[in-house]
Amino acid sequence: MLLELFLGFLKVGCFAFGGAYGAIPLIRDVVLSYGWMGEEELTYLIAVSESTPGPIMVNLATYVGSSQAGFWGAAAATLAVVFPSFFIILLLTALLKTAVKNKYIQAVLRGVKPCIAGIILATGAYMTASVCFLSFPGIRPDIRNLVIVLLLIAAMAIWKKWFQKRLPPLQLILLSACFGVVIYGIF
Repeated sequence: MLLELFLGFLKVGCFAFGGAYGAIPLIRDVVLSYGWMGEEELTYLIAVSESTPGPIMVNLATYVGSSQAGFWGAAAATLAVVFPSFFIILLLTALLKTAVKNKYIQAVLRGVKPCIAGIILATGAYMTASVCFLSFPGIRPDIRNLVIVLLLIAAMAIWKKWFQKRLPPLQLILLSACFGVVIYGIF
């Protein structure tokens, strides 16, 4: 059973391109062909895997392995689905060590940095605007979300002034959760 789990999920890890959502049909094919669970149970599992932290492929592999062979089944399936990506990253890292020293590669990387920063900034601005103005229908603001955003901006500015450094992301997430509880609890 452990070998079947390992080989089945190794196939998923090797041939799943396009991210986790692109891998779901392959996972479905492997799980159903081995008879590890039925279509309905697998559908529920996919929904749970999407809503839990972590990569969907790893969550699915871990759960299927656990349901079939306990802890060792979960370990075998998880290692099998992760191994191909891990191996490819190691290979690319070894190749990139020499490629990064190339002046043309450095030029490309320097040119891509501002593009990535712009994409992240535009995405953040769009998401903030869509949350605060409810995806722009009639541009009517959602006061609660707008207040939370303004409080977070103020908290980041105060933190920067007092501590001379940026507010760490974890504290920012926790602070936003607290603001959400208070503001949505009051209004």
